[in-house]
Amino acid sequence: MQRDVDDDALIDLDQVAASLGRLQGVSLLRAAEAALGAGRVAVLSSFGADSAVLLALAAEANPAMPVVFLETGRHFEETLAYRTELAAHLGLRAVREALPSQGAVDREDPVGTLWHFDPDSCCRLRKVEPMDAALVPFAAWATGRKRHQAATRAGLPTVERVGRRLRLNPIADWDEGRIEAEMLRRGLPRHPLVARGYRSIGCEPCTEPVGADADARAGRWAGRLKTECGIHL
Repeated sequence: MQRDVDDDALIDLDQVAASLGRLQGVSLLRAAEAALGAGRVAVLSSFGADSAVLLALAAEANPAMPVVFLETGRHFEETLAYRTELAAHLGLRAVREALPSQGAVDREDPVGTLWHFDPDSCCRLRKVEPMDAALVPFAAWATGRKRHQAATRAGLPTVERVGRRLRLNPIADWDEGRIEAEMLRRGLPRHPLVARGYRSIGCEPCTEPVGADADARAGRWAGRLKTECGIHL
């Protein structure tokens, strides 16, 4: 039976967070799993433009570490193909999908246009709520967020307490140069849309290519005040 984080009353998350605070990369993932238990740390991945590096670190730490992919039903076909390719390349053994409730989709987005007139509600329906459900068995999850990606992420710590769980950002302080060097060193396959100018890749209706000098996330919800989907807020 899967355990809810409520069953881990003896784990002091603040103490664990303090012990992990100076770590990053593979060391952070391994130490978190050692402190919280095998199978209690998940990686949340979009299998997007920069996802390969974090997933490579996770595979090095433990190829059986659970990887959660939010299958919104609005991804590029290239992203779905890349997910299969990258998981096989890295030997990841526990990639799982988190899907929105079909009943909720039928009620709230019956014709599939919610993203156009209410993108916040679309993200809640297709990302936030499925993620909340998918994270129930875990005490911590890791993300690939980086400080250089956007002004809203400039102060990103490597370890955060978020309610009853820890959120880990193992590559928070890695810049584009270090990411690129790691991609080359490990011979990691690239998302096919990167070559077409997509520097940050989310759902197809809300993602555009951007110029090399633009903010890496400028193509997400372009022309709107929205800058985050909500899963990290």
